[in-house]
Amino acid sequence: MSDSDPGEIPITIPVSTPVIVQHRKFDHGWALRPIALFVLTVLTTSTSGCMAAPSIDGAMYSAAILLILGAHEFGHYFACRWHNVDCTLPYFLPAPLPLTGTLGAVIKIREHFPSRAALFDIGVAGPVAGFITLLPILIAGIWLSDLSPMPDDPGTLFLGEPMLFKALAWFVHGPLPDGTDIVIHPIGFAAWFGMLATALNLLPFGQLDGGHITYAVFGARATRFSIVTLAAVLVLTLFATSWFAMALMLTVMAWFVGLGHPAPLDDITPLSRGRLIVAGLALLILIACFTPVPITFGWE
Repeated sequence: MSDSDPGEIPITIPVSTPVIVQHRKFDHGWALRPIALFVLTVLTTSTSGCMAAPSIDGAMYSAAILLILGAHEFGHYFACRWHNVDCTLPYFLPAPLPLTGTLGAVIKIREHFPSRAALFDIGVAGPVAGFITLLPILIAGIWLSDLSPMPDDPGTLFLGEPMLFKALAWFVHGPLPDGTDIVIHPIGFAAWFGMLATALNLLPFGQLDGGHITYAVFGARATRFSIVTLAAVLVLTLFATSWFAMALMLTVMAWFVGLGHPAPLDDITPLSRGRLIVAGLALLILIACFTPVPITFGWE
């Protein structure tokens, strides 16, 4: 944690890729591309993990981050299969980046959603599956993490702690002594990545997971949520430079795809009470995983 904000830890997070909606025929051939990308992502995440930590911990990081990403995307995939919606297997995105080794993962949905219920189920399945998967990993990661004097290197990156992390860190380590910080274990970093990805994907914007959920609940009024979300993210860039990447991504999406959401074929039948309850749970997950200042640089 830093002097300006005691609720921060020195780690860094990549941003996961949102669900992309496309419309084309499904290729029933052998899935060489997703398999090849997965193998490459295993290599890049293992390499990044081993460069930042001992080999065993680095391998644990790779397994944890791939498990969280895979759970999220296969949540979408199996929901698509349940509703007979054409989609691809998950594409993992390898990248030779320090600490992360990946840009996340993506699944392509290639036909119109048949109903609001299908839209909701497909949109919410990824964040819920990813969240359920990251919880035990986060607990284990915090348990394995050590306490250390807070670094004063101006090149250090500090991450703001979301509510879920604060609660679990206090439960495991208790109140931190003055001048100390949590040195996050590699699998705790993987879970932190998962929390950020979950929160960003649940933002009620366009065709992000949160945009799918919002349209399924509110219909065409979801465009208003997209406008408010974009405005809020732009305002947040005034307080934290780490929001610039997300602001740029949302602006590009708004420019090329629009702020609205394509209507499902059945845009009349409302969601059931059970699905509305799950929508409320998704909002709680967003609150638990969200942090207003994701990354702070040591010189700020």
